[in-house]
Amino acid sequence: MAILARHLLTMLALMVFAGLASAQEFQVVTRTNVEYVQHDGTALSGDLYLPKGRDKAPVIIAVHGGGWQTGNRSSYQHWGPYLAKRGYAMFAISYRLGKPGAYPAAVYDVKAAIQFIRAKATDLGIDPERIALQGDSAGGHLVSLVALAGDDFNSAYRNDPNAATSANVKAVISFYGVYDMLAQWQHDQLARPGDNISEKFLGKSPMQSKKIYFESSPMSYTTIDHRQTRFLLINGTNDDIVDPAQGVAFWNALNASGNLVRRIVIPGAGHFFASDPFEGDPTSYGAVVAPRLLRFLEGAL
Repeated sequence: MAILARHLLTMLALMVFAGLASAQEFQVVTRTNVEYVQHDGTALSGDLYLPKGRDKAPVIIAVHGGGWQTGNRSSYQHWGPYLAKRGYAMFAISYRLGKPGAYPAAVYDVKAAIQFIRAKATDLGIDPERIALQGDSAGGHLVSLVALAGDDFNSAYRNDPNAATSANVKAVISFYGVYDMLAQWQHDQLARPGDNISEKFLGKSPMQSKKIYFESSPMSYTTIDHRQTRFLLINGTNDDIVDPAQGVAFWNALNASGNLVRRIVIPGAGHFFASDPFEGDPTSYGAVVAPRLLRFLEGAL
């Protein structure tokens, strides 16, 4: 059944890719190492992929995964050009990892990237009112949290150059994100008992503080007060790093609170596929997702 389902998804992707072939494509201009903020003496930068010739392009700020400990922005080297060719700018950022990025520092880094993009929109040739976030795994956690609760993280970095700029976004694309930190801690106890990534990131176990697990979970902010942002949630059925049940629970909570949310489930897919090349391989998981992701962006931005 799973093989048949994937075959049908592949055929759909092939047909949609063929339909998009005649659409206008832009040349891609890449600007590397664009500094967006300095936090605690650390200069934070990103790579900007721009559609050449498009004025006021909508922009997606991309946040990589890696358990809040590893990873880098090069994981978006495929999505950046793909989206820029189709008229969407992408700003793939680095943020503080490991001990220097202990919660909530990384949250503030992502928030600062949004503020930078909005404040510098005219200089960069992008639309300050059409900003989305995209993240995978730990990056999916960060973009979902900032989109829903960015205004709640306001006690630090008040002297940032763009601190007064809004960090609101119109849309979020999350690949296999962590939405419930307590559920992730419980899953880590079984899946990776020697490397509990959620406890490392938060610095405490639930037995020491349940409050920090609550306030750091995007799930905690799925209320009617946070329903201005559209969500696209993506995960595979065979993910052993982040339980797919988290995506189901978050999807249900967003729906219940009135958020517009869509979900893509990829039969047989595990974790990490968001960083794989996909344009030359229509059978890849990314190729299955890409046309539906574009349709989501067309409606959300």
